[in-house]
Amino acid sequence: MHNIIVSPYLEGQHLVLCPGREGGLRISRGKYAELCQVAAAPAWFVDAVTQLWGAVDLDPFTEAVLVRPVTGYEYVRATYELNLGCNYDCEHCYLGIKEFKGMAWPERERMLCILRDVGVLWLQLTGGEPTIDKLFGETYSLAYDLGMMISILSNGSKLHEPKVLDLLTAYRPHDITISVYGATEASYDGLTRRPGSFRKFHKGVTAAVEAGLPLKFSLIVTNHNAAEVAQMEALADGWGIPYVTFVNMSPTIYGGAETLPSQSVEHLRKRKPFTGCNAGHTFFHVDPHGKASICKIGREPNVDLVAEGAEGLARLGQIADSLLLRQGGCTGCTLQGTCGTCMPLVQLYRKARSPLANYCQHTENEGR
Repeated sequence: MHNIIVSPYLEGQHLVLCPGREGGLRISRGKYAELCQVAAAPAWFVDAVTQLWGAVDLDPFTEAVLVRPVTGYEYVRATYELNLGCNYDCEHCYLGIKEFKGMAWPERERMLCILRDVGVLWLQLTGGEPTIDKLFGETYSLAYDLGMMISILSNGSKLHEPKVLDLLTAYRPHDITISVYGATEASYDGLTRRPGSFRKFHKGVTAAVEAGLPLKFSLIVTNHNAAEVAQMEALADGWGIPYVTFVNMSPTIYGGAETLPSQSVEHLRKRKPFTGCNAGHTFFHVDPHGKASICKIGREPNVDLVAEGAEGLARLGQIADSLLLRQGGCTGCTLQGTCGTCMPLVQLYRKARSPLANYCQHTENEGR
């Protein structure tokens, strides 16, 4: 099992990373080439790793240090939905219909190897709830063995179970972001519509903290738990876990409006101006059936990654550029420079017949 990852990065850069540890090191092209050829750790490498992370076992070098090859692609990040199933039924969930469907192992294995082959270094495992997937352990382990820095999006309900906890302790993730749905049992269980979910969340987080796993919280604020924001923040502070607050509810992935009534109007936040992103160019999303799209929101058109392989991803850049152009009612808007919503998300809001105020900061009389 490797302890260190050395990998090409964007624009000719090269990184040295340690799974489960913060920070990293940039090295020159020449030093990367040296590490591709040596059988023992050079003195400069040992010194740099020790200074950054303390004592790290680098022997034998060819096993302890995984040196990833140059791929010729510019993709460095990806998200993968193992399936859309979940053990909760949250009223705000953007997935809408939660189907327990996903690829069988041979297809997953091929897909993960393709991600490695196109240079994906950071991989986010999500769902649904990824830890309830029957192939979660195999998926996580292979992604780790292939040299990816893994992030997990989870509700935390399974983190106390030995099979999951032992895996994540032995093969440490880059981080685990846990969604928090309330600060009390009544509020939490009411939002998830699953009795006992708050106790499972609390038990899972406690076990993960005791194991020293790198946790983050995403505090989900809806009209169901809006009165508990301060308590949710105090819960995070009590565990010493950093957090962000998520307040803007979105339609489902197929443009369904059933999630929008959960919006806490007083917490609706004006988004920062959208100035573009690298979706489809340096990162992409893979759904449970192996369909690669520019992101979780812009799912159509997509590429059948398992069938087409790495070559199919060549189309994603063009797809991204077409999806991110202003369309429909936004065409000609003189205030586009201050718009905070990307076009794929705008299209979902339109399908859901959402009030304009949910996704557009401009009124019809302000130059539109």
